Amino acid sequence: MVATFLDTGALSLVVDRPGRNPDVVAAQNWFADLLEAGITIYVPEICDYELRRELIRAQKTSSLRRLDILISSVEFIKITTPVMQHAAQLWATARSSGKPTADDTALDGDIILCAQVLSLGIPFTDYAVATTNVKHLKLFVHAAEWRDISV
Repeated sequence: MVATFLDTGALSLVVDRPGRNPDVVAAQNWFADLLEAGITIYVPEICDYELRRELIRAQKTSSLRRLDILISSVEFIKITTPVMQHAAQLWATARSSGKPTADDTALDGDIILCAQVLSLGIPFTDYAVATTNVKHLKLFVHAAEWRDISV
């Protein structure tokens, strides 16, 4: 594996207050191990948005600072018009196949995340999306629980 994408759940654990709970400690150690091993780490803009809005709402300024530092040290994938157009196609495909990933009226961040990952053209075997919810993502991308992604 040469690349790891952080979804919102994994990103949240990595930027949470250190030592807060065993999952946070494990996720932060896992992230440090990825960096040390030279794995390219990507943060899709949709995941930054989903986490950032909650951190702002909850007034978690320390976690926001950690998020900003992390974003500046990894590859950040911006949302573009072609990505959103691809996301619309993926959304329609999921609905047409009877496997919706969110309510019909939802923006559906999981689908946008998938489109962002696919936009880079990295072979399926060379990356994993580190997540806390594999179910929706695995329809379109290589996704795994973050704990199951090893260096």
